[in-house]
Amino acid sequence: MTPELALRARAEGEAARLPPLLARAEQLAGTVLLGEHGRRRAGLGDDFWQYRPLMPGDNYRAIDWRRSARSDSQFVKDREWQIAQSVMLWVDRAASMRFASEPRLPEKADRARLLGLAVAILLSRAGERVGLTGFTLPPRRGAAQLLRLAEFFSDAEAEDYATPEARGMIPHARAIFVSDFLGDFDGIEAALAKAADRGVRGVLLQVLDPAEEAFPYRGRTIFQSVGGSMAHETLKATDLKARYLERLAERKDRLDYLARVTGWQYSCHHTSETAQSALLWLWRALDGGHG
Repeated sequence: MTPELALRARAEGEAARLPPLLARAEQLAGTVLLGEHGRRRAGLGDDFWQYRPLMPGDNYRAIDWRRSARSDSQFVKDREWQIAQSVMLWVDRAASMRFASEPRLPEKADRARLLGLAVAILLSRAGERVGLTGFTLPPRRGAAQLLRLAEFFSDAEAEDYATPEARGMIPHARAIFVSDFLGDFDGIEAALAKAADRGVRGVLLQVLDPAEEAFPYRGRTIFQSVGGSMAHETLKATDLKARYLERLAERKDRLDYLARVTGWQYSCHHTSETAQSALLWLWRALDGGHG
């Protein structure tokens, strides 16, 4: 079997195991309309993008004489900006993301991976290379890459909380971090600082269950982490509400400030809201992030 056939067979096998997530992500991505040229920009690279008329300041060596011979004007061959077209994802897979306060609501993990895969589909359609932070899955294009992402997102981690993976960042690329961001804040801060040092800009999307915002608990309550490593029992949960809400507000403010000082954008999404609204924000934030 040739390498191409082997890859196709593997991709088909992965697709057979992951149709629900992929189908939902494709459907969600279909609700966002792309512009005529997606998010492409001219610049240094190897892939042809478009022909355009010669402009003042252009190098005459860049003229495509074969194309120019068919017209009275001189044309330059533009190539895509390869570096800016690399978008790297980090989607939190820790145990805390498996929380849902009501059966009618999706788990935070389900919403996060759906949004991560849907935005990857949109970026891929726009000609961008999409991959993961770290070294597991470098940015690539194509359906096989989307299948790999879907497979990766479907695996969970045992730890209660996670911090963003900031290794393997391509200089001047874009990044998307999707998480509840309830873990160690120092780790979050270090990841964004490392990304900013490499000229990486991106978006932080915090995904929370509405109960995590409202704290609707009263009387005797046992609070236990999803992973089971932490637990706290109280007889008067109401007494904890004000302090909890204050600390949550402080964390959200710190995330917003951290995003602003590193050139990123921040938003908080609740699982009671539509996934489409979060995807639209992600898409517009990424588009506005190109400087």
